[in-house]
Amino acid sequence: MRFKDWATRVLLISLMFMALIVVLLIGRATKLQNNPTTSHTSNPQVTAWSQYPQAQFQSAKEPEKKSQNVIKSPVKINKPVARYVTTQAFAQYRPNYQVVSVNPTNYGERYAQDVNGVLLNNQPIIVLHETGYSASSAINFFQVAHNDESVQASYHALIKLDGTVVYLVPPEKRAFGAANSVFDSPDGVETVQTNPNLPSSVNNFAYHVSLETPPDGYDGSSQQTHSGYTEAQYNSLAWLIAQSQVPDDRITTHKLVDRSGKKVDPINFDGNKFLSLLNTYRQVRPIYRVSK
Repeated sequence: MRFKDWATRVLLISLMFMALIVVLLIGRATKLQNNPTTSHTSNPQVTAWSQYPQAQFQSAKEPEKKSQNVIKSPVKINKPVARYVTTQAFAQYRPNYQVVSVNPTNYGERYAQDVNGVLLNNQPIIVLHETGYSASSAINFFQVAHNDESVQASYHALIKLDGTVVYLVPPEKRAFGAANSVFDSPDGVETVQTNPNLPSSVNNFAYHVSLETPPDGYDGSSQQTHSGYTEAQYNSLAWLIAQSQVPDDRITTHKLVDRSGKKVDPINFDGNKFLSLLNTYRQVRPIYRVSK
């Protein structure tokens, strides 16, 4: 083989190796770009919204499997890994569900700081509501864009008269369910102001779920004419909340958190009946401390 031919082959092989190295480097850079590390994952002050109910889309097909896949809170120092687990009764109950999109003007992001820059670490609460009119009227309202912040409204979930669970706003997002509101906890008053032009509220750490109002309750706030809620609604509500790690004493109502003096829902709600069903669908698991 002549020297010229040999040199040409060596040069071609070198060029091929260089091209291969360039391709590998480009692929690595693309992978890193598509998987950025978000700052909030390392911030211990940010509340874990996975403590809220998550959509159980396969419950009707694989109830036993889903009953084992309970959403758990991330491990925290001096905090329980998980306090509740779902029961066999939860696995056997199979409500229908719907997923409905909500106009982006009617919900937002959960804030890590309030208007004064103070870090927020409120533990989650669940606020119970009722729609006031039909489920379809509430959904239609949520799907319309509202630029006026005093009008914007939404729930995370809604339960129809027949027990159908309607998933509206993802639990990690901030639904606009209670405007001027405060939660009275054993540790003191909890509320967060995220807009300097609006009153503080519980929205930043609340999961809002609403019951469809019965037709005889459309006239407003009359307890006399309001017949209450169906068995299917109570069961689906308990089933939904049983998926959460929110304790009983942090489940409240719109009437109790409201500070406008105008909200009275859910009217004729049987709290004892709900808690009895909730305790049927979930149970306390022994708490073990996590070593540092």
